[in-house]
Amino acid sequence: MAAVPITIDSADDPRIAEFRDIRERDLTGRENRFIAEGTVVLRMLAEAHAEGRGFSAEKILLLRNRVEGVRPILERFPADVPVYVADADVLDGVVGFHLHRGVLAVGRREDRGEAALLDALPERALVLVGCGISNHDNAGSMFRNAAAFRADAVLLDETSCDPLYRKALRVSVGSVLSVAHRRGGKALDVLLALAERGFAIWTLSPNGKTDIRAIPPSARMALVVGTEGEGLPEALLARFQSARIPQSEELDSLNAATATGIALFSMASAMGRI
Repeated sequence: MAAVPITIDSADDPRIAEFRDIRERDLTGRENRFIAEGTVVLRMLAEAHAEGRGFSAEKILLLRNRVEGVRPILERFPADVPVYVADADVLDGVVGFHLHRGVLAVGRREDRGEAALLDALPERALVLVGCGISNHDNAGSMFRNAAAFRADAVLLDETSCDPLYRKALRVSVGSVLSVAHRRGGKALDVLLALAERGFAIWTLSPNGKTDIRAIPPSARMALVVGTEGEGLPEALLARFQSARIPQSEELDSLNAATATGIALFSMASAMGRI
């Protein structure tokens, strides 16, 4: 049963200090806490919390007229998660801009460690690995693609952005909370850890040697994508198998999010997942 909503009358109320000026001050990276924004992401946080996926909610802040609309979602949170409500002028004063969605929460993630995540993967698994993914829109879209094509996990290296950044989380439509993931470590070390666990590793590049449609299926497969422009480091491309998405010669590459979607669709199809 959800907690009884608590009215906030002042933007300076210390009980909602974590929500203050979120556009300029995101909580990502601070003690594993993050800001969830919007009804869809709140619902995904509730599901992740209820199903024990390593995420929990600390507190919720709502525009007063949104309370009834999200009450079924609030019912999924434990009663000890406080729910604060405020009128529009107060809420805007808290967050620093007009928050038309009117739905915010502070979440916390539990870091299980890379080895624990990898060891928990099923015998038949599809993993997406991002190297140097610095654009939050691309990061969010990649998680949405991973969820759509039933990838078992997303691994991001230490040079990639945090997918729990507010915008990335929103763009992913909450998929960051449903797809197992971890960010950290050097890309090569991440890939070697996957190789040790029997993964066939395929790097994606416009100059890849194998047509993405010709990749032979295997029980465990990993797709590796890099940032737009620079792409993947040559050291990775030379060490592992490479694939390409056939496209017009008039364009040198695809958007990272688009390329990831196409490649995951192809690999998931080869594995019989979709």
